[in-house]
Amino acid sequence: MGIGLSSEHVALAASVQGVAGRGADHAALAGQGVLGLHLPEEGGGQGYGLLELCVALEALGERRVLGAYLPTVIASAALSRSAGSGAGSGAGSGAVASVGARGLSGRFRIALMRGLADGSLTAAVMLMPGCALGSAQADLFVVPVDDGGWAVLDRADVTADPLEGIDPDRPLCSVTVRAVPADRVIGPAPVREIAAVLLGADACGVAAWAVATAADHAKVREQFGRPIGQFQGVKHRVAGALVALEQARAAVWDAARALDEAEGAGLTDDVRLAVAVAAVLAPDAAVRCAADTIQVLGGIGYTFEHDAHRYYRRALSGRMLAGDPGPWAGEVARLAVAGARRRMEPDLPDEAAQVRDTIRAEAASLRAEEQAARRARLAAEGWMMPHLPRPWGRGATPLEQVIIHQEFRDLGRPNLGIAAWAVPSIVRYGTREQQDRFLPGTFAGEIVWCQLFSEPGAGSDLAGLATKAARVEGGWSLTGQKIWTSLAQYAHWGICLARTSPDRPKHDGISYFLVDMSAPGVTVRPLKEINGDEIFNEVFLDDVFVPDDLVVGAVNEGWRVARDTLSHERVALGDSWGPGSRHTDMVRLIARLPELREAQAEQAGRLWAEGQAISALGLRVTLSQLAGADPGAAPSVRKLLGMRHAQAISEFCWSLDPSDRYWSRMILTTRAFTIGGGTTEVQLNIIAERALGLPRDP
Repeated sequence: MGIGLSSEHVALAASVQGVAGRGADHAALAGQGVLGLHLPEEGGGQGYGLLELCVALEALGERRVLGAYLPTVIASAALSRSAGSGAGSGAGSGAVASVGARGLSGRFRIALMRGLADGSLTAAVMLMPGCALGSAQADLFVVPVDDGGWAVLDRADVTADPLEGIDPDRPLCSVTVRAVPADRVIGPAPVREIAAVLLGADACGVAAWAVATAADHAKVREQFGRPIGQFQGVKHRVAGALVALEQARAAVWDAARALDEAEGAGLTDDVRLAVAVAAVLAPDAAVRCAADTIQVLGGIGYTFEHDAHRYYRRALSGRMLAGDPGPWAGEVARLAVAGARRRMEPDLPDEAAQVRDTIRAEAASLRAEEQAARRARLAAEGWMMPHLPRPWGRGATPLEQVIIHQEFRDLGRPNLGIAAWAVPSIVRYGTREQQDRFLPGTFAGEIVWCQLFSEPGAGSDLAGLATKAARVEGGWSLTGQKIWTSLAQYAHWGICLARTSPDRPKHDGISYFLVDMSAPGVTVRPLKEINGDEIFNEVFLDDVFVPDDLVVGAVNEGWRVARDTLSHERVALGDSWGPGSRHTDMVRLIARLPELREAQAEQAGRLWAEGQAISALGLRVTLSQLAGADPGAAPSVRKLLGMRHAQAISEFCWSLDPSDRYWSRMILTTRAFTIGGGTTEVQLNIIAERALGLPRDP
């Protein structure tokens, strides 16, 4: 996914890429309306918002279009949003009021916006002391003035000289202000915030080019007799770059929509938080992706002839202009500790209101029940897994799933554990007798399940499993060993993969069984984990009889059923991205500790930024599913980031208070997160192969 999610945004990105591919310059972009996407129609624009502008800027950044279009759109956005931007800004608002009457008149401001939109004016914006993004020959210069305000000056009001930056294709200039006419002051405007988000969109474009270029090269460049994309070191580097890109896109998307929602109402703390998160993540992602691409390209990537160095220069320049990520991270930490939060709920279509009324009434009826009766009704009425078809679920559409999740939050629907993986496969591939026998009791909490997949010699590599199922009268005899089986000592039944045709290769010849954990020949041995718990188990199967009627799906086609178990379809909800420690848990700890040192505050801010971006990724996946679109690599990226993030949060929080029993436990517990359910390395392989098309290792 690019920054934009909707079909209109996808079409916009394709259109802008088409313009860019034809060698677009500043005038061509203006002629196509790109420079006025975000401006009101009376200002010469098309009446959209910063989000649409970010979609276009990502496309232009991916093509590395030349010219001073970026400072021009930053300036026009600042002009558009300067009126009333001081509302709710706190300190300095009085000073703004004192210059408001002598600032830019409405008619003159609109004239300037029109000129910037139609390409007759260009702008430079001072984002660093004395240094502006844009040409020394610009028509307008947006510069900071006292009391947090900004002024729009003519070339005659400043002395501007070209600056040689690391990116020869991005004009910079030194600026010395000669005079600030009172009628050119626009008061407070979110210039810094707008610039950070638009530079972030440009950074996403740079990163997107870098990831695509590295992946394409890794598919065809051969070393040691095979494509380098088959080597796990290369594969993981490129997949890791895609992960950084998707995280950056989520952060910029959230920041752009936050600024759009805040237009005319001033910048609230939650908007500032979204912007700061984007400023922390996006510029760094571009630098990381561009550097990784040069590494994958090897010597050719270090030559002047290849474009890789130009994108690397662009990424470095963008990060410099957006501002040091360290102070931005400190701002994230300050705002988060003060209570700022981003709302990560999808905006639903108009028809949601009627659906919500019905579901809310059902929830109220359930809420009035005693706990036991409520559990029985949740099971009988299909509320436990509403996405399943009736009678086991409610056949809920993606929209209904989201609303059920929202309205049932306080009803305490039980966690089904491994059953949440087993049930969809029994529904899809099981017989009606199997469904009637197991599903009602599972939903009622009478049947607990475990998963007998992993083996000592076949962890994530399920195709290498060695447990054998031999044909006997009336069924099968299973012999083998399983390991890392969560809660096997409490489970009534297990879903088990065993090899029924050992002469068949790889995933062929595997069947999917339902095993009675109390059957003769089943031995469970708990394993003590590093945190002292005994959740994992070894399970030994010694001639365990499984009748024919407990094979799910066709014999020798168990891999198909297992894949359904591991990836059944339901809407991924943005506020439930993973177990364990979260960025919100970290802030609760920080709030009761003495003030953090600067380095600690910066680290806390980076961790919060990562966590908020993961939540935004989840919301993007939900919105894509609601629209019937393919979310691409985002769900895999979200899982990978969530597991690693929980570990990082635990390590940081324990370092702040090593005596805290909870964090002493969590730093040990979260070690398992990047192993269970597919290791980090396996997840990176999946992302590289499925999302980027890198060749599988033979």
